[in-house]
Amino acid sequence: MSDTTNCKSENWYASWFNTPYYHILYKDRNYREAQIFMDNLTHYLNLPEKAKVLDLACGKGRHSIYLNQLGYDVIGADLSENSIAEANKNTNETLHFVVHDKREVFDDKFDAIFNLFTSFGYFEKEEDDLRTLSAIKESLTEYGFAVIDFMNATQVIDNLIPEESKEVEGITFHIKRYVLDGFIIKEIDFEDKGCAYHFTEKVRAYTLEDFQRMMSETGIYLLDTFGDYKLKKFHKHSSERLIMIFK
Repeated sequence: MSDTTNCKSENWYASWFNTPYYHILYKDRNYREAQIFMDNLTHYLNLPEKAKVLDLACGKGRHSIYLNQLGYDVIGADLSENSIAEANKNTNETLHFVVHDKREVFDDKFDAIFNLFTSFGYFEKEEDDLRTLSAIKESLTEYGFAVIDFMNATQVIDNLIPEESKEVEGITFHIKRYVLDGFIIKEIDFEDKGCAYHFTEKVRAYTLEDFQRMMSETGIYLLDTFGDYKLKKFHKHSSERLIMIFK
């Protein structure tokens, strides 16, 4: 596998998320914390029993599976065909997975749509993020709620680690981070089995004010904001997350 196509790929997320290396690098993410977040979130939203839930940008479906275990009828959707193929091993009568571009409206309507763990802001053009917000809004039932769980860009930039190396499963990942043209950029270099790889993650550094502006443009009503997975109040300079509930 050559690094050049990935390095120059316009849609970095399509190539990087499809590699096994993405899952190796991030394998130690705290999924118990994620489950507590989903417990808190579904309790706060007071979702009806067997509610229809869309996990948008679901990856390999770990969070969809947990939401299904909580008793919800769940669809996990992701652009990555490899991730959906892996997720499909877990399907049942109330848990399904589909390859889907989040800019497109779903045929189904959902009681809740979750876009979790900074799975927003990947596109080069803001108009695609606006399309995503519109698609989420149009895919909700009349009484449905949507949730975007995003990084707190202000806090991330204030605490950015410019360079570090991490060894995972015998692979040393060299990571550089910087801010350029409104994006927080992470460059990842490593070697494995005689091949050198280079990948770039780019996430737009949206602030709460940016989201409020985009939501206003797309006719979305922002109901509440939280600053962490325990649903504590959002503070611009100290909160770890920016969690938005809207409809």
